[in-house]
Amino acid sequence: MPFINVKTNVPISRDKCEDIKSALGKAITALPGKSEQWLMVGIEPDQVLYFQGQDDPCAMVQVQTYGTNAQGTDTLTAQICEILNKELSIPQNRTYVSYFGTANWGWNGGNF
Repeated sequence: MPFINVKTNVPISRDKCEDIKSALGKAITALPGKSEQWLMVGIEPDQVLYFQGQDDPCAMVQVQTYGTNAQGTDTLTAQICEILNKELSIPQNRTYVSYFGTANWGWNGGNF
């Protein structure tokens, strides 16, 4: 039950959103037991974001998961940074990735 939310100050076309979504669907497998089958992706383009006092292209990515296992996060962070660099030309050193695990996750009218 992962959710990846990408917030960036870069404009993104619908086609480019699809490319990013597909790439994140493959990347999520870096986390044990996670797959695109349960992945939800949010993409927020054209946000007002400043990094190091500048509004040059940057991104804040939040990865939320059911459970708190940190295994695979180094690999996933590298892949997310590569995806955003390739698809949006955001330098890897201008991307933050944060991880949040939770013991409670609701779906389909109930909780896991």
